[in-house]
Amino acid sequence: MSLKLKKEELELLSNKDIAELILENSKKTINTADLFKKIIKLLELPESTFEAKIADFYTSLATDKRFILLNNGKWDLRSKHTSDKVVKVISEDDEDDEDENEENTSSIEDIEEDNYDDNEDEDYNEDTNEELKDLVVIDEDELELEE
Repeated sequence: MSLKLKKEELELLSNKDIAELILENSKKTINTADLFKKIIKLLELPESTFEAKIADFYTSLATDKRFILLNNGKWDLRSKHTSDKVVKVISEDDEDDEDENEENTSSIEDIEEDNYDDNEDEDYNEDTNEELKDLVVIDEDELELEE
């Protein structure tokens, strides 16, 4: 595989942009390590760069919507695939949230009951406010002075 860009032109691009070019020109999907090694080779970077930056590279691919991680653990461009091939990662936290959402769902009857109760509370609050309008609030110091 050879990209038709000079090293100087590649240096102006981000690693994600170079990865996109590599995947555009590749007929195969590529795992994270091999993709990053190709970038390092193209940019003629030292091999120490691989270990120092591989995690950042993975994160940048994972957060960029141009790329998808397929079931086989390899990357490709989203534009080459339909959504049924995309891996859906569910963490334990997400599963807990889904369980809570199911527990918190209400039926229409529950909602109607809630609305009815809210109306009663509003009427009660209006009456209470009317009854309390003549009350005066004093702090503790004023209360001690009166005693």
